[in-house]
Amino acid sequence: MDIQHIRNFSIVAHIDHGKSTLADRMLELTGTITAREAKDQILDSMDIERERGITIKASGVTMEYERDGETYMLNLIDTPGHVDFHYEVSRALTACEGALLVVDASQGIQAQTLANAYVATEAGAEILGVINKVDLPAAQPELVAEEIEHVLGIRRNECFRISAKTGLGVKDLLDAVCDLLPPPADRRHEPARALIYDSHYDDYRGVICYVRVFSGTLKVRQKIRLMGEGSAYQVTELGKFRPDMRPVDELGTGEVGYVIANIRNLGDVHIGDTITDDARPAPDALRGYKPPMQMVFSDFYPGNNTEYPRLRAAFERLALNDASFSFIPQNSQALGFGFRCGFLGLLHMEIIQERLERENDIDVVQTAPTVSYEILLSDGTAKRIDSPSELPDRTQVQEIREPFVRLEIITTTDTIGGVMKLAESRRCKLVKTDYLSPTRVLFEYRAPLSEIVYDFYDQIKGISHGYATMDYEFTGFEAGDLVKIDILVNHTPVEALSLIVHRSNAEARGRKLIIKLRRSIPRHQFEIPLQVAIGGKIIARETIKAYRKDVTAKLYGGDVTRKMKVLKRQKEGKKRMKSIGSVEIPQEAFMSVLDTSD
Repeated sequence: MDIQHIRNFSIVAHIDHGKSTLADRMLELTGTITAREAKDQILDSMDIERERGITIKASGVTMEYERDGETYMLNLIDTPGHVDFHYEVSRALTACEGALLVVDASQGIQAQTLANAYVATEAGAEILGVINKVDLPAAQPELVAEEIEHVLGIRRNECFRISAKTGLGVKDLLDAVCDLLPPPADRRHEPARALIYDSHYDDYRGVICYVRVFSGTLKVRQKIRLMGEGSAYQVTELGKFRPDMRPVDELGTGEVGYVIANIRNLGDVHIGDTITDDARPAPDALRGYKPPMQMVFSDFYPGNNTEYPRLRAAFERLALNDASFSFIPQNSQALGFGFRCGFLGLLHMEIIQERLERENDIDVVQTAPTVSYEILLSDGTAKRIDSPSELPDRTQVQEIREPFVRLEIITTTDTIGGVMKLAESRRCKLVKTDYLSPTRVLFEYRAPLSEIVYDFYDQIKGISHGYATMDYEFTGFEAGDLVKIDILVNHTPVEALSLIVHRSNAEARGRKLIIKLRRSIPRHQFEIPLQVAIGGKIIARETIKAYRKDVTAKLYGGDVTRKMKVLKRQKEGKKRMKSIGSVEIPQEAFMSVLDTSD
């Protein structure tokens, strides 16, 4: 294939603006799939993606498009739209020269549209503006084109108006991809270099690497080297996604496909690594990806009928497919051996938990998610902690720094008051206000991540009747007046329930928390005290009353001293049970730590 006829591009957009539907129409128009094979969200291969109607993993496909007697090779990478999977978008765009920025004609520019546009610009991709769903009764393509010009600088008359559902305008868009997006740079005669932009594990064939070839050629039976690891392998199969895996003899410069090379160990492949020819290696590796920064952490422990080794094996499989997920062993007095896991956000955490249970058929007990903090110690060194339990003794701590983000909220003008009131209650500081149109406004805030990571998005959606969208980007750690709340159950601190909060609302938060715990923890045969401590000082207490078994029911008649003896024996038994008995804490109790509502 002539390199001038190759086009590598991504589709990026906000959630539900029609990325996967547009990919479906392109596959049909180019004849990559037949009408019999066609189904909605064909590139979303995971069951969980289909059920939720969202894309989680970026997925690629190669199409051949006939135009004016010439054949073009179009390599499309469909990307997720949710803020938690921002990292997948940046990886996909690194493998492309162009991007289609899709905007819903009835909803206009949303927070994630802006975020993805910035990522595409940083990656140096050529952007084509696409206004989708123009066939809807509520569509306002002219108004949306004006917004795109005002916010993104793409001229309104250069935006393509399409309906991915009906196929209206999609053929013109394919022609524009061929005419307006640049071909890959011609580096056919240089040593082979291919970027690994994704991978997954197959039980029979080992690790399957998804690659984009930037220079040279990869061939079957060629000996290759992973430049990051320094290990060498022999290629057993090369292929392309059409959209199922089709073997080929070689992958040339500019092409996208997969490499199988008998790589058996999960840890040997790193997303962003460079594949080169072992006999004629490239002088330097391709610029990979900056490692993703996990912002939300949670502990996972084996549940019923699940053993620790099985949980570890399941995590190892997930970590290969998802470079933005990490896990380290963890031990808890209350829950035993488990893992401390890092995620990009709460949806990411939810997806991982669901994949764990579905794909590996295991049960897990999960603790309340927390964000990471930076601690400045008395000796002047800084230390990053992912859990309140890792906080050193307060005599060694000079200051606690919490993560701050640049938060963008787009909402309708009639809900401005409610959105601003909620933001202020979560310690968010307004930076700027920008009116995108007479009815829509963009707020930019400096916000502490711990205040917005759990239920903030749900609250924003409720206030705005579902119209508001938000996006955030980590900016750095800043010092704050933060304290650690300890929860004592039956006089024993439970580290999994401890949390770091701002001093101004620490006492109120602690009191609400133990009231929720009192409702969540079932009654036992002995009285259970629940206490809140800040810096060793008890500030609140609740008590879970004991069950009282009627031990005198079988006694009838006789002297009252018979009953008194039995009751005294019961009292002594309860006293002994209280000192040695263990309290079972259910999953709901750990999750109640999260709930900030009244």
